[in-house]
Amino acid sequence: MKKSIFLQSALKALVIGAFSISAVQVQAADLNICAGENEMPYSNLKKEGFENEIAEIIGKALNRKVNFVFWKDPRLVERDYLNKGKCDVMMGVDKFDHPDPRMRISSMIKTDAYYKSAYVFITREDREIDISSWNDALIKERNFRIGMMHDSPGKVMLLQLDRFEDMFDYFAEKQKYQSTRNRALRVEPQEIVNDVATKHIHAANLWGPDAGRYVKASKVPLKMQVIKDDAIKSNGEKVPMHYEIAMGLRKDDTALLQDLNRAIKEKQSDIEAVLKREGIPLLPISGT
Repeated sequence: MKKSIFLQSALKALVIGAFSISAVQVQAADLNICAGENEMPYSNLKKEGFENEIAEIIGKALNRKVNFVFWKDPRLVERDYLNKGKCDVMMGVDKFDHPDPRMRISSMIKTDAYYKSAYVFITREDREIDISSWNDALIKERNFRIGMMHDSPGKVMLLQLDRFEDMFDYFAEKQKYQSTRNRALRVEPQEIVNDVATKHIHAANLWGPDAGRYVKASKVPLKMQVIKDDAIKSNGEKVPMHYEIAMGLRKDDTALLQDLNRAIKEKQSDIEAVLKREGIPLLPISGT
């Protein structure tokens, strides 16, 4: 009898111990997401960005608590946060490493794409401007003012069209007359969208996810046109306007990669619902 009671107590202790170990493992398996503390519309400290919301969807699919590890300088995220283990997942990376300096990520593995979008032209509806390609004649006119980020494919095309000098004053204004050399200088996409609404510029050229929220919220009706993926430099090199977006991980995190791919597939409709509500133009992902 005493032996039986002893065995039951021992078994109970083993069960409790196993449960405790399991609880520790669940706690250790939190999903740590690299996130900008002031990178709207993607992320901020208040978790108001659409990437914050998508990360939470993925975390729930994996039954893992999401922790946001906030960074200030985007240039340091991969080296000082991801590779040093401070966070495990980078949202919003270019799936195919196109030569967009804001999206190019080199030393990581990537998930399947969870959306595909494009650069867009934004104009006021009442101006009835119709542009959807860098080959459109209107864009080549020197009195047609078109604003954009200082580190975008659009700037590359302005240089190709010999129109950069025409818009140099605008770039300087948006950069608050500061040099971008060896520094991360943030320009708010909302500010550029507002410049279209106030007629400070005729059109804006922005990455669709940068602009969707602000175009949708504008009190002045604005038109957003997806740019055709036909931009080419004078040397024949393609300048991509369409990008598939994935999540980036350290190269040895293959188990997490499989988990994330499964969650992306399972929650694709929920992810798309967030993006559509945000006003982001979506294109078909390759192979879907």
